[in-house]
Amino acid sequence: MNTFYALWGVKTPEEAQAIIEKQKQEAGITDPKNLEEQAISLVGKDIYEILIKEYTEKQWGRKCTELPAFIIKRLPVRFTFDNNYFNDAYQGIPIGGYNKLIDGLLDGIETRCHTDFFENREYFENIAEKIVFSGKIDEFYNYQFGKLEYRTVRFETEILDCPNFQGNAVINYTEKEIPYTRIIEHKHFEFGIQPKTVISKEYASEWQEGSEPMYPVNDEKNNALYRQYKILADKERNITFGGRLAEYKYYDMDKIVEQGLKISI
Repeated sequence: MNTFYALWGVKTPEEAQAIIEKQKQEAGITDPKNLEEQAISLVGKDIYEILIKEYTEKQWGRKCTELPAFIIKRLPVRFTFDNNYFNDAYQGIPIGGYNKLIDGLLDGIETRCHTDFFENREYFENIAEKIVFSGKIDEFYNYQFGKLEYRTVRFETEILDCPNFQGNAVINYTEKEIPYTRIIEHKHFEFGIQPKTVISKEYASEWQEGSEPMYPVNDEKNNALYRQYKILADKERNITFGGRLAEYKYYDMDKIVEQGLKISI
C-alpha cells in the first residue's frame, strides 16, 4: 500500500485494487506466456513498467518476454502497509550470519575447501556410499548434451567513513541507467552501530568460465537441455542432486533448507 500510495495517491486497498484490476482488464491477458504477461496480470502495467521490467532485464540479461512466467509468481502482492518482502510470520537471518550456522552444521565433520571434485573424481566417488552433489549438473555429466546457461553476480565493496549510508540492509535499483541491481549495507543485518559502514554494490552478469554460477536461466531452451540431464540423474542410485545448480531451479533460502530436509539420501 505504501507503493500504491506513492504512485497513485490511493489510501485504501479498494482504491488500489480498482486501479490494478482496470489495468489488468485493459491488458486482456488470460493465459500468461512469459514473465511480462504474468507480471501485468498480477499487478497491472504501472507497477510492471516502473518496478519490475528494467530491474528484471538487468538481473537476467534477457527481455521479460523471453523469461518464463513462473519467475515472477514468487513475488507477493499484498494490499497492506506491511513493507516486509515475504508473507512469512518469521523473517530474518541466523544470529552471527550464515557462516555461523554452517560452522555449527559442520562441527566435527571433515570439510575440504578449495577442492575440485572433478580433479579427483574417482577418489571422491569411492570414499562414501552416498554423494550429495550440489554443483552444476551439466558439468557432472561432462556437458555431453551441451552447456546450460547460468547468471552470476559480482560485488564492489567499499568502507565508508560514515555510520549509516542508506538506513537499510538492502536497497534495489530498478532503473536500467544504474548498472548495479542493489546496494547491501551489511551492518543493518545485525543492527550494528560501528562508526564506519561497509557497502557492497551488486552487479548481475552472464556466467563465464572462472566465475561463480549462481542462478539458472530457466527459459525454454535451457529447461529442455536440463531435462536431458535429469533423465540421467534419475537413474543414479548412490547420488542425490540438490540445490539451484544441480536441480537447475531457482530457490529461496528457506525453500532450499526445506528441500534438504525432505530429500532422502
